[in-house]
Amino acid sequence: MRLDRSFFAAFAGSRARPRSSESAVLGTAAVQGRWGVLEVADFRRLWIVGLVASGVRWLEILVVGVFVYQHTGSAFAVALMTMLRSLPMALFGVLIGALADRVERKQALIGVVLLMLTTSLCLAVLAYTGQLAVWHLAVASFCNGVAWAADNPVRRVMIGDVVGTDRMSVAMSVDVGANNASRMLGPTIGGLLLAGVGISGAFTVSVLCYLISLIAVLRLRHGSGQAPAARGGVLERIIEGILVVRDDPKLIGTLIITVIYNVFGWPFTSMIPVIGQDNLHLGASGIGLLASLDGVGAFCGAILLGIYARPVHYARLYIGSVASYLVLLIGFALVPNVPLAGTALLLTGFFNAGFSVMQATLIYLAAPAEMRSRMYGVLSVCIGVSPLGFLWLGLLADAIGASPATAITGLMGLAALLLTRRWWRQLGAA
Repeated sequence: MRLDRSFFAAFAGSRARPRSSESAVLGTAAVQGRWGVLEVADFRRLWIVGLVASGVRWLEILVVGVFVYQHTGSAFAVALMTMLRSLPMALFGVLIGALADRVERKQALIGVVLLMLTTSLCLAVLAYTGQLAVWHLAVASFCNGVAWAADNPVRRVMIGDVVGTDRMSVAMSVDVGANNASRMLGPTIGGLLLAGVGISGAFTVSVLCYLISLIAVLRLRHGSGQAPAARGGVLERIIEGILVVRDDPKLIGTLIITVIYNVFGWPFTSMIPVIGQDNLHLGASGIGLLASLDGVGAFCGAILLGIYARPVHYARLYIGSVASYLVLLIGFALVPNVPLAGTALLLTGFFNAGFSVMQATLIYLAAPAEMRSRMYGVLSVCIGVSPLGFLWLGLLADAIGASPATAITGLMGLAALLLTRRWWRQLGAA
């Protein structure tokens, strides 16, 4: 890790602190400057884990989507694969959030990475032996969804503990920016691999990437040897977390916006391979390049947020980003050519960054320190309602076509946003 240490220190504009100083960073402002988070070794390691998980996720969503559509001809089957990645959040999000307070987080993160590594390894072997079937991909998507559900209550809580609350927004901007940068590469690499060496090569790359992630986790200092909280049973902690949400208008507003985005916004990404192939007449590599534009926009948006966003802007950025995202996905569904579709995807990525950064930041700042894992568990459940959106969009796309189905779903999202204004307007309260 010597290379990444020197790179980030140079990017931050100051010398990195000694290891002995870094080991003392736990929820404190140990490094001066707004971008000082880049000098914290454990933040960089957690950042690498998120970068790899996001990059492989987008690579596999593209590869799996193209593979499934070519083998089934069903837009619903494509949506189902992405839906299965989100389902564990709804099923297990609160449970994982409660368990995260009782399990040493570094060990939990090692388990998460090993699960993803094993899943990709199994798919690679099946692909190389010519036995890979759609149902294998469905099972793997669900398993990876379990790992995804643990990201907020485990890895992102660790990020907040490492950098401190005063830098949480910047840390989330860097984290989301890097993760979304992987969305520039993930779909592109996935499309090129699928076109060049087939799906077996794509899953081989996934395995190699997860090995890098595992090395980063094993080198973490934060969490090593820390005793997990022992107060209360799991059910008691789940109930306590739900009651905290019930009594906090800001948490309620944040979670309502999350539900709207994940039911009416996020599912449209499953239609990108379908619209790219049927409407825009692109091949696998072309679809990969098109899908990567979403990541370009998200990367740029996250960097701008890290530079300019201040607490006074957080609520408006959060709500405005979701509204803009819904408008733009309608545009993507209806535009007649590749340049316009690419521009729409570029801008959806930009506003997706606003949503993602502010969502994680608002929850972390609003939740009591001892409740953060549980609040992120509740957040995971709200993210996990997206299977409803994937189910709806997939069925509607099979019935009337992917483009009109996507546009209708976006309009429904805008209507839901207007109807819930009485709750999310609380986010702007002092």
